[in-house]
Amino acid sequence: MSMNTVRRVASRAAVAATLAWLAAPALAAPPAPTGEALAVKKALEQKFPGAEINHVAKAGYLGLFEVLLDDKLVYTDAKANYVLVGTIYDTTTKQNLTEARTRKLTRVSLDKLPMDLAFKRVKGTGERKLIIFSDADCPFCHRLEDELKAVDNVTIYTFLFPIDQLHPDAARKSKQIWCSGDPQKAWDEFFTSGKVPDNAADCADPVARTQALGASLKISATPTLLFEDGSLVPGALPAAQIEQEMTTARVEAKKLAESAGTQTK
Repeated sequence: MSMNTVRRVASRAAVAATLAWLAAPALAAPPAPTGEALAVKKALEQKFPGAEINHVAKAGYLGLFEVLLDDKLVYTDAKANYVLVGTIYDTTTKQNLTEARTRKLTRVSLDKLPMDLAFKRVKGTGERKLIIFSDADCPFCHRLEDELKAVDNVTIYTFLFPIDQLHPDAARKSKQIWCSGDPQKAWDEFFTSGKVPDNAADCADPVARTQALGASLKISATPTLLFEDGSLVPGALPAAQIEQEMTTARVEAKKLAESAGTQTK
């Protein structure tokens, strides 16, 4: 058996292992619906056969029910006769209620993530945590790297997430970066100079597994940032917004931990 064949077999086995791991979902599961919400869920399942309905609950306004339908938050009435697709704002607080609820309902359980598939950089004290899914050829990922220069006291974990349909050469570059021996240094140098390490990209890289991981988390754009409370936010956020998000997420993560501790007592 040739060395290339051995590598292909090993790679397929690693992907299979990751897919098996993904059977234990990293997405935090919302509570199961009961009463009226359960009736609405059943009605929607009849009208949208095959659709993934992960959450149904009273929205708390306009007599609507909120529904996580194929990972998009929509609204419906008590008989599921109508579906409202759009964004609802609170005019008093100026809050985007749809966005806020979506972030809570699609939280990721950080303790279930395979952090060994990411490389990390520690800035300052490294006391805060930030996880990023990034594509080497994504222009917005380049913009984010510039913004991160102004963010300190954080440990950043980067999962290589090349989107083949948009950037067909990104997977190759990601593999060469990982196989450099020091992926964090190679990543920084690539974003500074555009040069990838000179190697055959023939090490046991995690790219196929990180792509499967991102897909399981319904990530479809890069960069996507994952904060300490498990909330996912796509886009090249400005440094000031990253700081604000990390501060808010840390407070929320503490509340979630305290709530979980109370429930287990």
